[in-house]
Amino acid sequence: MESYKTLKGPGTAQKEFKNSGFLGYASPVKNEAEAKAFVKKVKELHPDANHNVSAYLVKDENSFIQKYDDDGEPAGSSGKPVFRVLELKEINNAAVVVTRYFGGVKLGYGGLSRAYRETAVAAVEAAGIIEVFETLSLKIRFGYPEIQRVKQLVENYGSISEEGYSDVVEFTVEIKKGLEEEFVEKLVDLTKNRVEIRPAGSF
Repeated sequence: MESYKTLKGPGTAQKEFKNSGFLGYASPVKNEAEAKAFVKKVKELHPDANHNVSAYLVKDENSFIQKYDDDGEPAGSSGKPVFRVLELKEINNAAVVVTRYFGGVKLGYGGLSRAYRETAVAAVEAAGIIEVFETLSLKIRFGYPEIQRVKQLVENYGSISEEGYSDVVEFTVEIKKGLEEEFVEKLVDLTKNRVEIRPAGSF
């Protein structure tokens, strides 16, 4: 079954380390263009910040892109720790930016890494993590007496994206990839073979 973890929505966090203010921003993204746009947007929000450190990880069927940027901080001290948060939590299709306003006290390499990492963790936790399943769309037609039982079955294997009611019931369903054969088998059994099943868009 194909699935991956990503962020539920945008999240923000604010922390302070030795008078330096750190602002964390995390967001789900669909591709690298969205990740770059998110980084740009945060930089535009804080043009007066000392550093806007960013990291993103984007994975789809054709590509796997991972990038991080120290934005002027000592090499490896900031972008990589932010990226490692995504990596360790196994989060895909997400971007994180940590903005720093220098407070006059140097944090040192280890202190910087910890500050960026902890701010990134807080932003990611504020965003929330969800598991996303790849799905396959099917259109099914069946009789009215089976509605409740079919709905329950679909909920175990995915979700209903469209419902239509005429002389028969017609559902468009999104079934988790890898479970479609099992779902069809149970659906046929449940309706005693009184069901039409086709790929979505083919009726």
